[in-house]
Amino acid sequence: MPFPTTLDIPGDVLEIARTLTAAGHEAWCVGGAVRDAFLGIATLDWDIATAARPEDVQRLFRRTVPVGVRFGTVGVLDRDGVLHEVTTFRHDVETDGRHAVVRFGASLEEDLARRDFTINAIAVHAERLEVRDPFGGRADLAARLVRCVGDPRERMREDRLRALRAIRFAGRFGFAIDPATWEAIRESAPHLGRLSMERVKQELEKVMEQVA
Repeated sequence: MPFPTTLDIPGDVLEIARTLTAAGHEAWCVGGAVRDAFLGIATLDWDIATAARPEDVQRLFRRTVPVGVRFGTVGVLDRDGVLHEVTTFRHDVETDGRHAVVRFGASLEEDLARRDFTINAIAVHAERLEVRDPFGGRADLAARLVRCVGDPRERMREDRLRALRAIRFAGRFGFAIDPATWEAIRESAPHLGRLSMERVKQELEKVMEQVA
């Protein structure tokens, strides 16, 4: 799969990243928008991971929404009113398969290591367009493969919803699921009843949206 020679990061996202960087905080574009950009899919939903703490983000930007401050996430509204999630680098300290306790102070690589799938664990520096891909996400995009970051069983234990997310991504992009990841999904199936109906409903709605 030929990747774009450059990524078209929206100006408002670049401005948010520059504001963070100018204040002395590392800032990287991460997540689904980066994945989709490498696939040539346009999206407005750009998120940023940063070394800045939530209170730093709230101080630096005039228009913010406390999306999930205790988990490190602050929504920053750009000039057009589009919300971009800015999230502090973090570790998962503990999880019960539904809720995580996080600790700030992680590095970018440690933050990427806690993500679900390799294709969602790619970071791009908004200004330099430097790519950080410690888990081979671009190779998996090229191979059309959904694969967990690290140990698939551990990733599923951390958040049981990831089983449904893997299936959704495979269906959306026409990707295969890595055998070890698929086995972890099968083992995780009996635990899906622990998820709230709301979370399952949201995931199923996303599945329906992509086939509508």
